[in-house]
Amino acid sequence: MKLLLITAIAEFEKEVKQILKKAQVKTFSYQEVTGYRNTSEDAIESNWFGNEMNENESILFYAFLPKENVDLVFNLITEFNSQQETLSHIHSVILNIEKSN
Repeated sequence: MKLLLITAIAEFEKEVKQILKKAQVKTFSYQEVTGYRNTSEDAIESNWFGNEMNENESILFYAFLPKENVDLVFNLITEFNSQQETLSHIHSVILNIEKSN
């Protein structure tokens, strides 16, 4: 059993759900979260917002899934990200579950 975590901007909610469906992840949870990006080290000319902390409406998905589904989820996310022209991508991580009930 693996724990899948996915973060993305809120605009990608529909796409993340489609990826999970294609990967046969039948049960998952998600919630709205606020993402932060510290731009204090960026050049002032490239900082669109003009301040050091940028907030983004984001989403966090989490699901328990069998290890057999992991590669398909990652491949679909990689495919989606490779087609994006924006700087924002879907980010994912898998955690091992040592014990569960």
